Amino acid sequence: MDNKGFISIEYLFSIFVILIIAIPLLFLSQSAIESSFNMQDSVSHRLILDDVANSISQVNSNGEGFSKSITLPSNVGYYEITVENDKLTIEYGDRKGETFLLLSNIDSKYKLHSGHSYTISKIEDGKLVIK
Repeated sequence: MDNKGFISIEYLFSIFVILIIAIPLLFLSQSAIESSFNMQDSVSHRLILDDVANSISQVNSNGEGFSKSITLPSNVGYYEITVENDKLTIEYGDRKGETFLLLSNIDSKYKLHSGHSYTISKIEDGKLVIK
């Protein structure tokens, strides 16, 4: 065998070793990137849920007749927030998150949708109404 053949076999062997090392690294990096996107999505929806809970708490802590308007963002995809007596639940895709409301007196169950505006009001009986 001459020198040219020896160099090409060595070159092919080194490429093969690099591929054996690179393929598992690509799978690991892909799963890490997907995990970070999932975490970012969860955090953005959690922040929306916390904002709604804070707005409800603000209205509840003020006197009768106080109201506050909120607009739910639509740039994170479609989601739905269910407001019940003592908890808020957000549902998006196949995921779900909850937070609890302390000492709130919500008169019924409400469903809030992404991209819509709502007004939270405290009426005469001390109950909270969402329109």
